[in-house]
Amino acid sequence: MIDEFIPSEPLTVGVELELQLIDKKSAELVNGIEPLIDFYPDSPYIKPEFIQNTVELASRVGDNVADVHEHLLLLAKNLKAHCNQLGINLCGAGTHPFDEQLGLFTPLPRYLALAKEAGLLGHMQVTFATHVHIGVQTRDDAIYLFRALKPYLPLFLALSANSPYWRGYDTGFVAYRHRILAASRNYSIPPSFESWAQFCEFLEASQRAGILESIRDIHWEIRPRPHLGTVELRVMDAQSTIDEAMQLAALTRSLAACLLDQQDKINDIFLPHALPWWIEHDNHYAASHTGLDASYVYNRQGDVRSLWSVWKDVAETVQPYAESLGEITYLQRLCARVNEKHLPFMRQRACYEKFGNMNSIVTELVAELDAELA
Repeated sequence: MIDEFIPSEPLTVGVELELQLIDKKSAELVNGIEPLIDFYPDSPYIKPEFIQNTVELASRVGDNVADVHEHLLLLAKNLKAHCNQLGINLCGAGTHPFDEQLGLFTPLPRYLALAKEAGLLGHMQVTFATHVHIGVQTRDDAIYLFRALKPYLPLFLALSANSPYWRGYDTGFVAYRHRILAASRNYSIPPSFESWAQFCEFLEASQRAGILESIRDIHWEIRPRPHLGTVELRVMDAQSTIDEAMQLAALTRSLAACLLDQQDKINDIFLPHALPWWIEHDNHYAASHTGLDASYVYNRQGDVRSLWSVWKDVAETVQPYAESLGEITYLQRLCARVNEKHLPFMRQRACYEKFGNMNSIVTELVAELDAELA
């Protein structure tokens, strides 16, 4: 399963965006990936996903977020032109607000195998995410960064929250996508591994037991990718605009640089640290429920602090790293959105309060992305 670790240039970055395919007339999801992907038969950058109402944009590897941003905008503009020919809109959000259709599996061998194992759960998992890959040079750095980033999952979840509505209901959560996925076998919070050898032992035992065939079958909120030489952060909802996804990627890259730089003194900085699994699980749940308003359990004694205060500490700590990496403008835009209470789930709620129906939310989400691609 893990024959080798293929190194990457440290702190290179890649981003995957899962976008919704929306029927222009009904504003519902449409199973449009098969005719759409005919325009891209051999593309490594525009690909189908598990469910046919989803298209994935995968960036090339970038030296910085600006490189990735430029590439994804080009891809998305080209994709939008082909979607227009098919009567399809593109939309970025973690869930569709009111569509009630069961997901239709994409008829590719890997996805059909997953469908057989998932059963009805697979049809219910109509969700959309943003994934960020950070390049690392060694397997030791990979397992360290995987372990060091894990306590920050609730923060990234809260900052990206963009799924308050599902199947016509106000869920009471800011990021309900995670509650949908929590029912499945290999989602949510991963275990901690103290070494690369321990990680490999886990994978080999899981393969022997028939739990999984490869690392791709593990859908944790964060995971090492040995054959890419990356650590992949998967906790974030799909964002309403590409620029917002890039802001989160810049934060990820800056935080990764900070954690790698502080590796020998990580316990001395007043930032999130590894905790028992049950605490990490509860922090994750709380963040999906109330976002930055959640209480964050920060030590084994059960002491809490506001996730808002965690965000302020993190933003301040990573600022010099963002400056040195050339990511400061993205980080500043993210800080401004947080301060102005302009996060995606907030905009969805404000839209519903204004118009009183969920079709207007889809209309607004489509318009936000369209404006960026004009």
